[in-house]
Amino acid sequence: MLSRRKTLIVGTTDDYIQWIRQLHPKTCLFLTDPAVRCRENGSGNSTDEILWHLADYEGARTALDQYLRRHNCRLDGVACFDCESMELAAVIAHAYGLPYPTVQAVNNCRNKYLTKFIWKYHDLRTPRTRQLTTVGDAIAALDEFGGICVLKPATGSGSELIFSCADRDQCRTSFLSIQDGLRKRSDSRLYHPGDVNPGMILAEEFIDGEEYSCDFIVEKNQARIIRLTRKIISDHGPFGTAFAYLVPTELPPEISSSGFNRILFRSAFALGIDRAICMLDFKIDNGRIVFLELAPRPGGDCIPFLLRHGYGLDILLLLVDFSRQRPLKKYLPRFPFTYLLQKEGPGPGPFIGLRLHAAQSGELKTIDTTYLLEDPRVKKIHFIRKPGHRVTLPPDDYASWLLGHVIFIPVSGIDAAAQCYDLSTKIRVSILPTDCINEAGNNTFDQKSGDTTTTRALPI
Repeated sequence: MLSRRKTLIVGTTDDYIQWIRQLHPKTCLFLTDPAVRCRENGSGNSTDEILWHLADYEGARTALDQYLRRHNCRLDGVACFDCESMELAAVIAHAYGLPYPTVQAVNNCRNKYLTKFIWKYHDLRTPRTRQLTTVGDAIAALDEFGGICVLKPATGSGSELIFSCADRDQCRTSFLSIQDGLRKRSDSRLYHPGDVNPGMILAEEFIDGEEYSCDFIVEKNQARIIRLTRKIISDHGPFGTAFAYLVPTELPPEISSSGFNRILFRSAFALGIDRAICMLDFKIDNGRIVFLELAPRPGGDCIPFLLRHGYGLDILLLLVDFSRQRPLKKYLPRFPFTYLLQKEGPGPGPFIGLRLHAAQSGELKTIDTTYLLEDPRVKKIHFIRKPGHRVTLPPDDYASWLLGHVIFIPVSGIDAAAQCYDLSTKIRVSILPTDCINEAGNNTFDQKSGDTTTTRALPI
């Protein structure tokens, strides 16, 4: 009897699992951490999902071996969408002889200091970075850089525990906040890559300029861009938080398309990546690219939804097929529309993915989208939270305050950030404040005198 082929998805979330199950049925096998199911009140499906603590590499491999024998399956590829699971994906891929970036390449990306050290060695422009062990080190870095200094953990993702410092007092406060945050996250796999001291803190030179994100394919000694997105950065909330993404967008005229692809390949190859779909964050400073971070996975957040509902490009399924070494021809016609403004001939216009955040901590009661649904710009609304969800604001928690996102078509000639703010005012979010919930999780407010606090969703 011939064995069935399965593509292994290592350590993703329930929404991605359901997405792939629906559109790629019976193709994938999911290796999921039980904590994901606990957070999302879900349960594993024994026919296509293995629940295992993903910090236990040996146990995860054993559970996978047993599943494959029991179900007469064999793997034809390994894919991963989450930073904290990429190292395990590399270990498994190597064990089964399947293509995936090496453990060293993954750690070159996850260690932000090492990433920038390697890029600098290969003459790729990146911010000056210093390793810190004391508050004094942070202040010394601020003095050295001569301006704004960015403090951050050596690993992690997004804007979590990242602070902008303009003076010595801010350096001191931010350094201590990061230390405290890392202590509270001592059990998080996101902050424990293989070759990084989990308490390491970095100081990074602040680069002014527009920030971008892109996905691209690295294969056969070249890079091919999939999508190019401009980030709309919030002026409020945690430093560096992108509250929206605009696609497609344009690079400055000094950067040609062919030159851009070449430098994308160099950025990945320098880190040891010769075949992968990569996500890169970068800034443009005086017409030149300044590299910030790279990961051998597609961009996350609301970007996959933005591409799918705006352009019909499914980046999740693209990665699955890429991992299985299947032809990507059916995806290719969509690529130009996601990274170039169409100056000649018909083509889809720009789309924006607007992230929506809670304005306060507490228990989510209701989300009212009545007015938002009446806005003709809105194409898709997607919420990831339900009533009863507990919200905790940063810096204590950078995940639970995200409520969902809106995909919309911006009106030409009107500032994109202003349109994001306008749409956010059309959503009413009711939250029971934390101080009205006792330790047992019960409501303690007076139903007659006033219950929840209703605010707009914050576009930050």
